[in-house]
Amino acid sequence: MGRLDGKVALITGGARGMGKSHVRHFVSEGARVVFGDVLDDRGAAVAGGLGEPSCRYVHHDVTSEAQWAAAVAATLDAFGRLDVLVNNAGVLKFARIADMPLADFRQVLEVNAVGCWLGMKAVIGPMTAAGGGSIVNVSSIEGFTGAAGLSAYSASKFAIRGMTKAAARELGRFGIRVNSVHPGGVLTSMTLGAAGAADDIDPDAFVKSMPLSRFAEPVEISRLVAYLASDESSYSTGSEFIADGGVLSGPGY
Repeated sequence: MGRLDGKVALITGGARGMGKSHVRHFVSEGARVVFGDVLDDRGAAVAGGLGEPSCRYVHHDVTSEAQWAAAVAATLDAFGRLDVLVNNAGVLKFARIADMPLADFRQVLEVNAVGCWLGMKAVIGPMTAAGGGSIVNVSSIEGFTGAAGLSAYSASKFAIRGMTKAAARELGRFGIRVNSVHPGGVLTSMTLGAAGAADDIDPDAFVKSMPLSRFAEPVEISRLVAYLASDESSYSTGSEFIADGGVLSGPGY
């Protein structure tokens, strides 16, 4: 028996990085998954590798309300219900405030924060019809603390943290739980690209300052997300779950 047997999940940003790991792990735990992205070739390759019966890919721009409606409809058409939403899609643009164009700041907020809000709104109806569900919003440790060069990213991740709590208050009466996950450094192209863009950050020093002294593998975050999607976390809502190797435990970050 898988932890997610019988569950139907919609996952955003599933074509690469943590999202791809979430898709694979959910399928391995027994879920049927529809996942979206704007990287269609990569998304189709992930779905093809997992098999048509349990996994479907759809083109999905999370900043579009119409594409949210289409993704939810595709999930219901494919599997008849919707139990889990993982708001994973995100972008990161590294630039100091003085150097960041307003358009870049707005794009990060649109994808990371507005996309998350649209997703929660889009699934209320089908999750209520299913008798409840679980929404997992992927934030970051930057939803607790800021870092130079990450003003837009931090703003969006703080927003996800706040929206999660508000949504939990609103949706609990429908049996819908809403929690946020806050990863630290994870071995993905987005994280490593940000580290490369920050010429005043020493990645080795950052790792040495962590109690666990290493970056996470994506599947280590996927396991936490799957726990929150499952019935094992049935009394958890409006909460923050940190997986950062101890970065936020004290001085050194």
